[in-house]
Amino acid sequence: MSSVYLDHNATTSLDSHVLEAMLPWMKAQAGNPTSRHIFGRTARTAIEHARAQVAEACGAYTSQVVFTASGTEANNFAVRGMTANQDAAQILYSAIEHPCVSRPAAALKQYGYKSQSIAVNGQGRLETAHLALLLEKPANLVSVMLANNETGVIQDIAQIAEQVRRSGSLMHTDAVQGLGKLALSFTDLNVHAMTVSSHKINGPQGAAALILDKRVDIQPLLYGGGQERGLRSGTENVAAIIGFGMACELAAANQSNFASHTRALRDAFEQGLRSLDAQIFSDQVARIPNTSFFAVNGIEGETLVTALDRKGFAVASGSACSSDSTEPSHVLLAMGVGHDLARGAVRVSFGSHNTLQQVSGLLDALKSEVLRLRQLTGVTA
Repeated sequence: MSSVYLDHNATTSLDSHVLEAMLPWMKAQAGNPTSRHIFGRTARTAIEHARAQVAEACGAYTSQVVFTASGTEANNFAVRGMTANQDAAQILYSAIEHPCVSRPAAALKQYGYKSQSIAVNGQGRLETAHLALLLEKPANLVSVMLANNETGVIQDIAQIAEQVRRSGSLMHTDAVQGLGKLALSFTDLNVHAMTVSSHKINGPQGAAALILDKRVDIQPLLYGGGQERGLRSGTENVAAIIGFGMACELAAANQSNFASHTRALRDAFEQGLRSLDAQIFSDQVARIPNTSFFAVNGIEGETLVTALDRKGFAVASGSACSSDSTEPSHVLLAMGVGHDLARGAVRVSFGSHNTLQQVSGLLDALKSEVLRLRQLTGVTA
């Protein structure tokens, strides 16, 4: 039995065009991009072309793109690097941030910084009044993700950034889930720094970028040979960066089609969910088009994920990068969802190759498993 992959917010398959672009840099002798000979110069030229492709997809300038090895590294770079040269004050982040933002912020408490989360409402949107209250005291940095990896909720980053800038603070956004799903513009978002990642858009794992306003005083996370204008030392992963660039070009060209296609799949799926009396989280606000986060009362999310996997459907119970935790989704708890319901959360995230037929199959499997599990536990709808 072949399985249907419905966990695209966790990672995506490598596009064949991306692989084709990468193969010459994986099979033939590639030079170190810092070397002066022809092999090194060729590698450097290819990296700069990829940098331009990433910049174009992000509505940024090439000089603003700093390559990293992952979105986690880029977020740590932003949090630690943008605050390092300031007098310690507050680091603020939304209560629904990914741990690779919240944990480095908390780690900086040992250096005298205060770490504080910003509340969200029941739909997962940032409480700007709470942010305003927190900004009455000096803040080094505010980090709010563009689109949440679990609920898919989209924040009004441009408006939040204006509020932050007026306070004199720096603004960062984790836009990993927005790239390829939304029309993305670093300039329009008005932030000082933005994180994007390759493997969320059918590019290779091991490549990402921090898009950075050149006027920001930032301390490098890694020191060494001075690559990436001295901001991120280490020999560049040439093949992965080439793949990232090509993935960005393809994602930008296909963004509108991706959005319309996956939104149709999500709408069909959620229509079926309602017949199961499922709770769909954040369905009253704007979300990225491919994401549905729901729970069926009385059924554990992990149990349902395992049952659907046996039926041939790969879905998730939350963030893949937080799989070490058995606690309910911190995103849902921040939204005021009860522990029992939050434990039942399941995420479906569609990709461009998924079909309405697969949605129909998923709904049939879901209805069958919900009925079976309710009979086992004695829970009624």
